[in-house]
Amino acid sequence: PLNLDHITMGAIWAARDFCLFLLLLNSRQSAALPEIRGGTVVTDPCAEGSDGCHIDAICQTTQGSYKCTCKAGFKGDGKHCEDIDECDLEYNGGCVHECNNIPGNYRCTCYDGFNLAHDGHNCLDVDECKFNNGGCQHTCVNTMGSYECRCKEGFFLSDNQHTCIHRSVEGLNCMNKEHGCAHICKETPKGGVACECRPGFELARNQRGCILTCNHGNGGCQHTCEDTENGPICRCHVRYTLQPDKRSCVERDEATTESSDHNATSFTEVDKRVKRRLLMETCAVNNGGCDCTCKDTSTGVRCSCPVGFTLQPDGKTCKDIDECELHNGGCEHFCRNTIGSFECNCRKGFKLLTDERSCQDIDECFFERTCDHTCVNSPGGFQCLCNKGYTMYGLAHCGDINECSVNNGGCEQGCENTMGGFECFCHPGYKLHWNKKDCVEAQGLPPATPPSKPTLNCSKQEGGDRCFLTCQSQVHISSGELSEPDLHIASFTIFSVTIVRLYVSFVCVSAGCGVVLGGWLFPMSTDSRFLFTENVQFSYVSLRCTSSGQRMRSRHGRKAGEEDGSSITAEFELDVNLEEVTAESCDLNCVRRRSEKRLRKTIRTLRKSINREQFHLHFAGSDYELGKSLGQPAELPGHCVAGQVLVGRKCVSCSVGTHYDRDQGRCVLCPAGTYQDEEGQMSCEVCPGPEGREVSKVVGARNMSECGGQCSPGQYSHDGFIPCLPCPLGTYQPEVGRTTCFSCGGNLVTKRSGAVTFQDCETKVQCSPGHYYNTSTHRCIRCPMGTYQGEFGQNYCVACPGNTTTDFDGSTNIMQCKNRQCGGELGDFTGYIESPNYPGNYPANVECTWTINPPPKRRILIVVPEIFLPIEDECGDYLVMRKSSLSNSVTTYETCQTYERPIAFTSRSKRLWIQFRSNEGNSGKGFQVPYVTYDEDYQELIEDIVRDGRLYASENHQEILKDKKLMKALFDVLAHPQNFFNYTAQESREMFPKSFIRFLRSKVLRFLRP
Repeated sequence: PLNLDHITMGAIWAARDFCLFLLLLNSRQSAALPEIRGGTVVTDPCAEGSDGCHIDAICQTTQGSYKCTCKAGFKGDGKHCEDIDECDLEYNGGCVHECNNIPGNYRCTCYDGFNLAHDGHNCLDVDECKFNNGGCQHTCVNTMGSYECRCKEGFFLSDNQHTCIHRSVEGLNCMNKEHGCAHICKETPKGGVACECRPGFELARNQRGCILTCNHGNGGCQHTCEDTENGPICRCHVRYTLQPDKRSCVERDEATTESSDHNATSFTEVDKRVKRRLLMETCAVNNGGCDCTCKDTSTGVRCSCPVGFTLQPDGKTCKDIDECELHNGGCEHFCRNTIGSFECNCRKGFKLLTDERSCQDIDECFFERTCDHTCVNSPGGFQCLCNKGYTMYGLAHCGDINECSVNNGGCEQGCENTMGGFECFCHPGYKLHWNKKDCVEAQGLPPATPPSKPTLNCSKQEGGDRCFLTCQSQVHISSGELSEPDLHIASFTIFSVTIVRLYVSFVCVSAGCGVVLGGWLFPMSTDSRFLFTENVQFSYVSLRCTSSGQRMRSRHGRKAGEEDGSSITAEFELDVNLEEVTAESCDLNCVRRRSEKRLRKTIRTLRKSINREQFHLHFAGSDYELGKSLGQPAELPGHCVAGQVLVGRKCVSCSVGTHYDRDQGRCVLCPAGTYQDEEGQMSCEVCPGPEGREVSKVVGARNMSECGGQCSPGQYSHDGFIPCLPCPLGTYQPEVGRTTCFSCGGNLVTKRSGAVTFQDCETKVQCSPGHYYNTSTHRCIRCPMGTYQGEFGQNYCVACPGNTTTDFDGSTNIMQCKNRQCGGELGDFTGYIESPNYPGNYPANVECTWTINPPPKRRILIVVPEIFLPIEDECGDYLVMRKSSLSNSVTTYETCQTYERPIAFTSRSKRLWIQFRSNEGNSGKGFQVPYVTYDEDYQELIEDIVRDGRLYASENHQEILKDKKLMKALFDVLAHPQNFFNYTAQESREMFPKSFIRFLRSKVLRFLRP
């Protein structure tokens, strides 16, 4: 049925709006042109801006004059207007928690643990347990204004208030259930226990219990909390009534409505109520019917809404504005609407900036531990790359490829693996072919003078020892990980030639050695004659430069006083002179020991010369000297180091197949007849070629195989060049330029001549991945531990890179190769507790033990950003942190499950013993847990921060605890507070969103308050 009252009410509103519209139109028309009366121009002060109205007033033109009226939310005569502080009005502006006055308006906000209701004034409890179980390991219980975690039988809650720890049966310390502390138990120096309470609680008189205060979850009150001797007392806002639970509040109007029968309330009664309100509405009665703020005016009540709400057409109701509907709320990525406001979130791999709108890519490559060798950042992600001769394992690590494990490295006779490469060698009576793989007979050739061996000459001069390393032949220069000890000598025998091999590294701290090899060296000439104190000839020399970021001096922390720098690692091989064996009744071991002794003495001299920057290297006809690094010349505008070219604003190395041309100032392709298989080179190597005849040559060859004119795979010739013959039946050849073909073995044949791989050999069974074909037994054998095979029908298994191995035999993928290295004593100030092979899956049956022993008067803070352990009832894999290895010692943290929400906590003991164990069946990503030791004077502040649930409340706060760059900055300042001044104000502002800064500021101010 048609309701006339509704029509009447609608008509009143329409008429009012129409009048306002005409008034507005009239004022605009009158403002458009000055009025002319009797030939004189009558000006409009409101249009010209010459009126005396206040900036917060509205100017209205009247006949011959104008009127000033203060805008809504302001008071005064129009000439002077001042903001009405709605929060100073009765009943806190209607806000049940906090009222924030803003010019011309106000905004209600709620305490932590509450959300603003739809009316913009009331505050409703947030159920934290709905999201990720509140971060509780076992059970989450929601409470008014807060929540609490509880543990299953046989466990108790750890100090971090989220994770659970096994109870100990023995002892009377804090690990025993009889200690009686309601919240936190601490061991006293005398062996007793002392109880502490969580933030927001006070210790009871019995020194065991904890009494809730208004500082925790508003004391469990929905509206107002007042502390008393017997605990908090709850009260409600004047418009609300306290419920029987003595905690929650219900609006008075709602309470009376609820008590009556809803169905009995007829529409006519409602209509009568509307009529009454229209006739006699005043703010004193039921707030004038306004949802929010009510103001009495000459025309009746005027309702208004706080920021974030809009007044509905009925002129009474306030509705939340969904800010996300318009331009995504100004958020760069995701916008989430909340009552009275909204919040922005970012995609994974990005972080929210201080403006709480913009998202910035997290540069994972800034964190030096992200990749072993090269890290390439991209929006929202990154990629790890390995140097030549290395391969990736564990998603981010690089290990040396053992090329000799794959078909003997393609070598016809002997193969020796080296760091970042390999070398083929020949039996006595043979010499290496130009292709560096085949061996040709040395007989019939004139006895050529053997190439000069690498020679190290050292001399004493003013300023100390000076050493010269002369290499007539090619020098092996690479960069990579230092995995050998600082000084290590190994002796072994190959084909009755005894070799003494020495690994030695020289560390140059502070300014660094200025990685001076291969493109960073500075040519010099030395004409002086010296009296050499050392003169040693080596059979082989390898030099490797390593920057501090790549070195494995300690992957898990830095000792006090340790500085960044670079190192040169030299590998020397010395042939033992077998003629000395017969002389002076000295056997082979005796001669070997003499050689080692002589080598050690030489290396000591060499160390001194390198430390004094008096080390010289001669190779490829040029002389070079060790020099301090000149900073990073690549960063100078418009300048790049040799072998690099400027692309945009970045220096890029010339790629393989090219070289840097000084005259043209750019990278150019290698000319025909040359090749280049390294980046950033100044010239190209000459291609091998047959004697006495020409072959086709290729421009831009990237390796010797691309030079042209060589036999293709599946072919061979006497010198490796065309014309070539196909490999006979029963043989195959996967490489170019070879003089022989490999036999299938075991009398196996191939379907046709010219076979390229062993897979062309007709085996009796087809071997699946994880197996290799044994040509003697004609059976498939599982790849042994430490090897893998991902292809069908192969006759070999690939050795795992570096020092990795597999959990089981029969592995099919390089990702099953895992580094088992872990544990040790961690650094004094900052470091990482990291599962072996992280971020790749950790190995099975591994046990790691770490210890952290902080310096005096320092305590330990730990952040677990996330941890991935397979969830099992038996807790097959677990991480535990306690005071000592004793099972009943004070435990700070333990878990055996995946936990993606971050948690921060302080150690319950001054030192920590940490153990990680995995069983034979499980594997997972594991963990990378940073820690910092801080001055114990800050103990109260740090514990107040990490025990407050607000630290983990928002997704943006959780992302901060997972951001390695931000955590490094925070830990850097915690470990050494003076480092705060290393960060500019701009950097500090850009690092964290405002909500996080506000949270920390409130804690710091409370801590500093006397």
